[in-house]
Amino acid sequence: MKINIQSHVLRDGLNKVLTVIDKKNSRPILTNCLINAYQGHIELIATDLEVMAKIIIPANVSETGTFCINTKNIFDIVRELPDDEVELDINKENNILNLNCKKINYSLLITNSEDYPQVNFQSSGEAFKLKAEEILKVINKTSHSVSTDETRINLNGIYLQKLDGKLRSVAIDGHRLALLDIHNFESNNQSLIDGVIIPRKGITELKKIAESNPDSDLTISLDDSFMYINSNDKYFLSIRMIAREYPKYQTVIPSKTIHTMTVDRNSLYDAVKRIRLLSNEKTNGIKATLTNNQMEVSANHPSLGHATEIIPVHYEGNEIEIGFNAKYMLDSLQVLDVSEIIYEFNNELSPVVIRSNEVPDFLGIIMPLKL
Repeated sequence: MKINIQSHVLRDGLNKVLTVIDKKNSRPILTNCLINAYQGHIELIATDLEVMAKIIIPANVSETGTFCINTKNIFDIVRELPDDEVELDINKENNILNLNCKKINYSLLITNSEDYPQVNFQSSGEAFKLKAEEILKVINKTSHSVSTDETRINLNGIYLQKLDGKLRSVAIDGHRLALLDIHNFESNNQSLIDGVIIPRKGITELKKIAESNPDSDLTISLDDSFMYINSNDKYFLSIRMIAREYPKYQTVIPSKTIHTMTVDRNSLYDAVKRIRLLSNEKTNGIKATLTNNQMEVSANHPSLGHATEIIPVHYEGNEIEIGFNAKYMLDSLQVLDVSEIIYEFNNELSPVVIRSNEVPDFLGIIMPLKL
């Protein structure tokens, strides 16, 4: 069996599936890529049993066949090849793949494809379409609030749910929340109506597939365990969802607030970045002191010193001091590329709502710090 393919095409395909491979996996077969050769194209498949990826790329194939090869090894080789045609000559009897490009030759060990686990990239359930740009918007606006605490598995992903004709995405980690709604969304998929949780690794791969064709639609279907994504019948994902119940995030969102502050987004972002330099490394704590139409941002490091900066804001009310985790504040400001940010709160210990009239579908919350 021989395969002729352009090196840059093979390199791009391997790069798409490589990140699915779990470097710490104890099963050697899962470090391999399954390659299925058909007339006119080949399939590259990788899985860690939690996420599966398949990419279909054009190639000249002399006869159909299938084999497995170490993914990272062949990617590292192809990455160093010149942009030219690559010949893959497979000798199944000796389990050898001869890779030739110009005067460059490699002989690589391959593995029997029968040992590779079963993979599936489609569901019999009702499919729906989402624009790739909408998927990217969901991930970019909410993923910063996904928890990294492995003891709280149900917080280790983005929660998706169809709710009142819109697709709601939520991420919380116990200290902050990010919520984004996509309106005019139609789907009768029961799993989505009940709500599903996409894990962190699945989010990374979902972002990659959306970025590969940002102007196209992704076809998505669900069953009880997996989410299946299809991009132009060339790039496929299967993501095992987190089988836990998501917390009642609505209880964190204040039903009403007393105080409102409006601030220039860039002024606040720059001030927090500067003052954070003298915050305590463990807490990242900074203090915001609000008086009429100004905010003083300050930090005090026990061994380095003290820093303050005053910025203009629109606020009318009693003086109030609120402690913040500077990193959380910067994260929320980074995802909002707007001119003005609105902060709403009740007191120095209540959840602080972050929003902008320029992105009405987004809502953020940061829990204040006790300093």
